[in-house]
Amino acid sequence: MIYQKLLWLALAGAAGTLARYGLGGVVYRWLGSSFPWGTAAVNILGCLLFGIVWAAAGERAAISPEMRTIILVGFMGAFTTFSTFISESTQLFSASEFFLGMGNIVFQVVIALSVFYLGLAIGRTI
Repeated sequence: MIYQKLLWLALAGAAGTLARYGLGGVVYRWLGSSFPWGTAAVNILGCLLFGIVWAAAGERAAISPEMRTIILVGFMGAFTTFSTFISESTQLFSASEFFLGMGNIVFQVVIALSVFYLGLAIGRTI
């Protein structure tokens, strides 16, 4: 049973990867590459889809918990992790944890930028 779930997660992840690549490419061809339009489109669409699936699974019970995991972790995890980041921040805000919500946003963005530049520096020295 666990192997079947892992297989579905892997297949959904592969589909998410291909969807991200395809959508990003189409958007870049359409709008050009002077701004990261493709990535923005993927992240914005990802947040919309994440919200739809989350509500359909949690509030309406229209999607089983297993299917929610396959879609959100498998497909959306490969399509964009930005949607998870936004969902978790929104959950903190919904729980009236405004300081933690803003802290999550600031922390992840600042640390991500910092370690990206650290990674560039390390990559240039090896």
